[in-house]
Amino acid sequence: MAKNINKQKDPLIHIVKRDQITIGKTIGIKVMALLLAFIVSSILLAANEGCNPFTFLGSLFSGSFGSGLSIWTTLKDLAILLGLGLALLPAFKMKFWNIGADGQALMGALMAYVCIYFWHGKIPSPLLCIICLIVAVSAGIIWAVIPALFKAKWNTNETLFTLMMNYVAIQLVAIFINACSTGGSNTLPVLYEGGLPMIHEYLTPILIVAALTVVVAMYIRHTKHGFELSLVGESVNTAKYVGINVKKVVIRTLIVSGAICGLIGFILTNGLNHVVNTGSTGNKGFTAIIVVWLANFNPYYMILTAFMVVFLQRGTSELLTVIGSTNDSITMIITSIFIFFIIGCTFFSRYKIMFRRNEEDKIDNKFFRFLEKVCVPVYNFFAMIYYGIGRGIKKIFVHKKKDENEKADSTDTSNSEVVEEKAEDTNIPMPEQENLDMKEGE
Repeated sequence: MAKNINKQKDPLIHIVKRDQITIGKTIGIKVMALLLAFIVSSILLAANEGCNPFTFLGSLFSGSFGSGLSIWTTLKDLAILLGLGLALLPAFKMKFWNIGADGQALMGALMAYVCIYFWHGKIPSPLLCIICLIVAVSAGIIWAVIPALFKAKWNTNETLFTLMMNYVAIQLVAIFINACSTGGSNTLPVLYEGGLPMIHEYLTPILIVAALTVVVAMYIRHTKHGFELSLVGESVNTAKYVGINVKKVVIRTLIVSGAICGLIGFILTNGLNHVVNTGSTGNKGFTAIIVVWLANFNPYYMILTAFMVVFLQRGTSELLTVIGSTNDSITMIITSIFIFFIIGCTFFSRYKIMFRRNEEDKIDNKFFRFLEKVCVPVYNFFAMIYYGIGRGIKKIFVHKKKDENEKADSTDTSNSEVVEEKAEDTNIPMPEQENLDMKEGE
């Protein structure tokens, strides 16, 4: 028995939490994840559609940046997705898992269109736009506060509650369409009265969401309410101990979340679509959940994650056109592959894998030892390129700053020389010389 105990080995693989990781390594891990996702996606496309990697890569960029209209459409989709993500962010920071952004935005869009439908032509368009904004934001708040009240009062499951509220909102839109559509078309008329003033294509929604990003970031990081909701998310008991009214914080946070969703619904109806249907949000409320998680609840990082999702969606849609495929599921599959690898890389940012080693300090397993021989040189190669680029960029900025300092010093020297020359030409004594003359006179 003692011999068996002595022969027992440690586990081959240990998962150890990292104490800290540099920003450079974090970026490097994510770049490697993107490269692996691209390779896997390319293999899948080559096997199923006969598409080569260069066509795939070209379609990704041409879909988002191929023309002026493509760029504006990409920015518009980015703004809507980011706006819904910003709506979910305060609730998620509080660990209130609100997955009802679709329904809350859809109710805002519906109520804005109801105002236009019944009041267009009866009141001035600017006033109608303001009324639609107020009504849409109020509808979003109501749709978000209902599950918040149940959570605060009876501790219901907010995930299921908000999910079911999405389907209720969809059915309410369908009922309104059936009741008000004309000519048996089962569609509502496109109404432009009360429209949001648009600046150059889609610039108005983009500017609104950009300002909203800064406001939400300031709200969460630099306000009392933001501190309270973060503390409730970390520990409800601690929040109660320091005297925070948790129920009040839950309801107040969902008011903020619902108001932002209502604002996005208003933008969809009054600024972009000028009509409402059951697919007005395009299921972006669910995609926004991924955007918030990938950004680790950072509102500024959410810009990058939202852009990545939109970039992939538009790029793969362009790819379908290029290769002449009608398989719409390719867009979802490719996007999911990239998201899977990005989520996976966050694991390696927080943890590292340690292998059991023998007396020669080699991995005590032939297969993993072979992988180490193959992967380590590849990793070192890409690391060398990455750090070389970083050092090159750093040198450029250092030299630029050094040149600016030298230029400033030379400017100061030339200015002093000019002053001295002027003083000699005009026989005006310099301050030091003047003091010496006064002493000699005394």
